Amino acid sequence: MKIEKRQQDDVTVVVIEGVIKLGESSRLFSDYLNGLFEGNTGSVLIDMTAIDYVDSTGLGELVGYLQRFEGQGRRLALLRPQSRILNLLKLTKLDEVFPIFTDDREAIAALKG
Repeated sequence: MKIEKRQQDDVTVVVIEGVIKLGESSRLFSDYLNGLFEGNTGSVLIDMTAIDYVDSTGLGELVGYLQRFEGQGRRLALLRPQSRILNLLKLTKLDEVFPIFTDDREAIAALKG
């Protein structure tokens, strides 16, 4: 798994490549999100374009951090999940919980507002 971030206005955009599943990748993902949470970086947009696979552990991490961020009045959103992952989000009804965007600018504008 590879993780990079960039700041765009008041939003931290996190670009992830690879898989998020039980084991080292989910720990790395969780540690990274925790660093953003503790660092009080504002809202976070997770670019899922290059994520190949997410298991229940990865989904659990996403949900947990969504709740933590919202508890601080911050937002966490997803950008361009692949169709396979989007179908999983729909199956688990998490598409109703997470803001999901297909356009960077639209996502940034929504997270800033």
